[in-house]
Amino acid sequence: MTTGRHTAVDPRTPVLIGVGQVSQRPDDLSEAVEPLELMARACEAAASDCGVNSVLGRVDALRVVRGAWSYSDPGRLLAERFGADRAVTALTHHGGNTPQSLVNRSAREIVDGRHDVVLIVGGETIWTRRRARREGFTIPTTAQTEAAPDEMIGAELPMNDDFETSRGLEMPIHLYPVFESAIRGSRGETIEAHRDRISRLWEGFNRVAVANPHAWNRTPMTAAEIRQPGPGNRMVGFPYTRAMNSNWFLDQAAALILCSAATARDLGVATDRWVFPWAGTDGSDTARVSERIDLHSSPAIRIAGRRCLELAGVGVEDLTHIDLYSCFPSAVQIAAAELAIPMDRPLTVTGGLTFAGGPLNNYVTHSIATMAGLLRQDPGSPGLCTANGGYVTKHAFGVYSCTPPAEGFRAENCQAAIDALVEPAKARVASDHVGDVTIEAYTVMFDREGADHALVALDARPESARRGPVARTWGRTSDPGILEALMDEEFIGRGARLTDTGEVVID
Repeated sequence: MTTGRHTAVDPRTPVLIGVGQVSQRPDDLSEAVEPLELMARACEAAASDCGVNSVLGRVDALRVVRGAWSYSDPGRLLAERFGADRAVTALTHHGGNTPQSLVNRSAREIVDGRHDVVLIVGGETIWTRRRARREGFTIPTTAQTEAAPDEMIGAELPMNDDFETSRGLEMPIHLYPVFESAIRGSRGETIEAHRDRISRLWEGFNRVAVANPHAWNRTPMTAAEIRQPGPGNRMVGFPYTRAMNSNWFLDQAAALILCSAATARDLGVATDRWVFPWAGTDGSDTARVSERIDLHSSPAIRIAGRRCLELAGVGVEDLTHIDLYSCFPSAVQIAAAELAIPMDRPLTVTGGLTFAGGPLNNYVTHSIATMAGLLRQDPGSPGLCTANGGYVTKHAFGVYSCTPPAEGFRAENCQAAIDALVEPAKARVASDHVGDVTIEAYTVMFDREGADHALVALDARPESARRGPVARTWGRTSDPGILEALMDEEFIGRGARLTDTGEVVID
């Protein structure tokens, strides 16, 4: 039953009343369930969390975070299961930013009276599907390919253009370690000192995951174990070992239930379960990485992240709990630098995407659910969740607390301010450049046999034009001697030559 708390809250104030997290790792594959069932269980866990199982039948907007499965409108299947006949279904496009963006959007629509009870859910069963293929086992799966959701949310973002793909830049494992080297260069660190520092950072994330009952990998790891390649922890893209990469080979689902304060009271949700979104913002960096001002910063995080704190009326020093999106160490460092968050304080509430788990686009649903639990234990404190899609590209931010927001929920799309800063300073893409270049950033990519090739960001500007925007191009090399040297010595800032085939010649 409700208590006397929050009696003065505006009836249209959005409130997070229920969170659910579930996972599966069955020894017997016959006990494994499909993603839809795992998502349904997360929804039921969220309803149980708020103490009102019947809330699922009251849902009028059911929003599903895009997954690796083939359902065309999973929200409709879930609505039918829960008897939510009037629910408007939605499916997002890809992006790790989408869960927080969905909260921002849903909270605004609750304030405006467009929706009253919103269910957000996502889930993956990639671990069991991979194992089932390996063992020749079939997990029963609901077939749904023709139904269309009432709404598609977000925009599909081209991750790479043809030029970048032709130079070997195709996946997050290629770009995030390049960003990492750019961070190292901007800080003036040695390679060894830098590797030690990010290993200690990830040791802290691992420590949080070990204490998180919902984390996928709760095996303790020291900084030395994270840093050192070895059996089960091979190097992927220097300086990242496997233990520094996002892990999406897992079976996890999470769900959030938001509603108006009036409905929360009507349902009888105890007010000690209420978590208030205070503020939310969204904004994107330049989609084409080749056009970025540099490879170690994020104007979108700087503008949209700080604006979220301003709208919430809090400073970094006021935040009791923080979860920075953590697909790779570079993403955490960039966000912390842009938001002026000290690196010596805890930066995750879950343990991050390596250890807690990164179920494709749905990690932030888990981080928000975990944040809600912590805030309920510490009712007067605010917490910040950040979300990232693409290559530090699409961003969303949310501040939460169990105390009602003094000025009501506030939200803003910050894209105009971001574009005004970024557009005049964009890098020029020198895709046809051949000749002298300066090394801007790089990584060495490994296969299971060892170092295979280097991916190198290059500045094609002549010495006389170094005051203007970067003229960026990309190259690669497979020279074994150069690969070893790139990992032992700092090559950022050194001169090189680029051939017409994209080969980097480094003396």
